[in-house]
Amino acid sequence: MLTNAPKGTKDVLPEQVYRWHYVEKKFADICSRYGFREIRTPIFEHTELINRGVGDTTDIVQKEMYTFNDHGGRSLTLKPEGTAPAVRAFTEHKLYAEVQPTKIYYVTPCFRYEKPQSGRLREFHQFGVEIFGSGNMLADADVISIGHDFLEEMGIKDTTLEINSVGCPTCRANYKKALQDFLRPHYDELCDTCKDRFERNPMRILDCKSDEDQAIVKDAPEMLDYLCDDCQKAFDELKENLTAMGIDFVVNPRIVRGLDYYTKTAFEFVSNNIGAQGTVCGGGRYDNLCEELGGPPIPGIGFGLGIERLLMLMDANGVEIPEPESVNAFIVTMGDAARAAGLKLLRELHKEGISAQMDDLSRNVKGQFKYASRLKAKNTIVIGEDELARGVVQLKDMDKHEQREVPLKEIVEALK
Repeated sequence: MLTNAPKGTKDVLPEQVYRWHYVEKKFADICSRYGFREIRTPIFEHTELINRGVGDTTDIVQKEMYTFNDHGGRSLTLKPEGTAPAVRAFTEHKLYAEVQPTKIYYVTPCFRYEKPQSGRLREFHQFGVEIFGSGNMLADADVISIGHDFLEEMGIKDTTLEINSVGCPTCRANYKKALQDFLRPHYDELCDTCKDRFERNPMRILDCKSDEDQAIVKDAPEMLDYLCDDCQKAFDELKENLTAMGIDFVVNPRIVRGLDYYTKTAFEFVSNNIGAQGTVCGGGRYDNLCEELGGPPIPGIGFGLGIERLLMLMDANGVEIPEPESVNAFIVTMGDAARAAGLKLLRELHKEGISAQMDDLSRNVKGQFKYASRLKAKNTIVIGEDELARGVVQLKDMDKHEQREVPLKEIVEALK
């Protein structure tokens, strides 16, 4: 038990972590090009923030949160997503007082108690971007385009962008009544969770994972038929903007997303290469969230993208992530005096920015060469008593199997 990771978590081992470094750097690079700056928020937040921000009718709040009381009796929750904490930070630090819009991105662990399955873990990691301060559909297109371009740059070619509008509180009231009227004859057939949603937020029933409930809502009315003039105009503008940017999309009126804070735009990048749970990136607009969390009425738009699912998708697309360069030099020593000289040289190489290692287990010469080979060292530097006396080293290119004698004081330049 003590030597097993908790269920739903996964170690990233040294031979795998370069893949994470690669996608994290690529994400930071594209965010910088788009004018987004990084933000880092705490790993846990006040539970009330998550309840109010994510929504108490969501599966996250009802079933999946990791919540605990600290020693002061305060209820805290490991963050299940990145948007509500970002909005809290935006409000707390009065970033709304700066020139708008505010563009931020983050890379963060998130936590949800759900059944572990392919691409879904209880501790997972998420890229996210948010734009605060713009109600213009240009911001929506900006956010969608960065997701589109990032997936494309990662070599993923099999995703489909699906968009929808979930309206605003004004037009959603009419849709809520129409949806309830449709569902009422089927109320007894709904799962217990959806029965609870029926009065408070029936739109969440459309997102239920139950096959039986999905069969019920198959012919349900669609939100797009109930949009008010403002929401319809915004949705039309979004489609125009995406078309102008050359980004293909399909309208999917069933997208509601799993969070209650969305208004107007909702979108997903969907893949058929990672199983039934095919959404690799999803997001939308949340014009009322900042105000609901105690801040000013500032609109927002963003997305979240799971790193584990992204790496799975890259594998499914046959994307090869370049492995890191191997050790530049391994110092092989013979005798105590040579070892002391090797330690001094090792320090010098490190200070000059050269990747170098020495044996830490007092192996014999054959063992040192074998270890250097396992490390895939490009070069070995051999220091023995004779070399030490003459002030030289033997420099061997391990790939070419070529060896030459180099003065000790020139070895740094030779490696450079």
